Amino acid sequence: MTSRQNRNHRDRADRGIPEATVARLPVYLRALTGLQERGVATVSSEELAAAAGVNSAKLRKDLSHLGSYGTRGVGYEVEYLVYQISRELGLTQDWVVAIIGVGNLGRALAGYGGFASRGFRVAGLLDADEAIVGQEISGMTVEHTDRLEDVIADHGVSIAVIATPAAAAQGVCDRVVAAGVTSVLNFAPVVLSVPDGVDVRKVDLSIELQILAFHEQRKAGGPDDYAPLASGDAPPGATQYVEAVEA
Repeated sequence: MTSRQNRNHRDRADRGIPEATVARLPVYLRALTGLQERGVATVSSEELAAAAGVNSAKLRKDLSHLGSYGTRGVGYEVEYLVYQISRELGLTQDWVVAIIGVGNLGRALAGYGGFASRGFRVAGLLDADEAIVGQEISGMTVEHTDRLEDVIADHGVSIAVIATPAAAAQGVCDRVVAAGVTSVLNFAPVVLSVPDGVDVRKVDLSIELQILAFHEQRKAGGPDDYAPLASGDAPPGATQYVEAVEA
């Protein structure tokens, strides 16, 4: 962990900011940035809460952890609140990112313009596939994963984005952690094991889709249409499936 990361993490701990609040701060920042782009100077807690999709009481409590209480009858100053949240999230400085795994997802991430505007500079693209190594993607040359440790050291990488196949993800994670990276964004469909002091955020699109499927099913009236299964019973359709597999 770099000295800046240590300082930010320690400052949050000293102020006792809950992790749930930290998770909502980027949502508030996105809403505030939209207001700022429209030239809005002040915003009430009710308006900001509605834009962020939370209730106003929760928003006010979250922002109080930053020492921001707004002004009665006026609300919050948008520009200053953007600065406060950006500072709290560490976005007033640049963070160097390396993307490991440059398949379809890795290429999309490399070309995402929102990283730079939010203080994240992609400095390295790496892949193990010789057919991909050497290609120019979004102005960068893909390097072989054999050079992973060198890229991390040369560019001062703070955050590693893992977009490899599941089978390769843990090995890549072990290497970036050994090289000194303590923040990992994992897109691989696997749970990574890391030592204490290493933060991992997992993004699994298939899980998000399954959650949406659950809500769609509920809206359509299922699965409550099925009677509870007795012990040993198969779910509807399972017998036909088993017969088809055995055939």
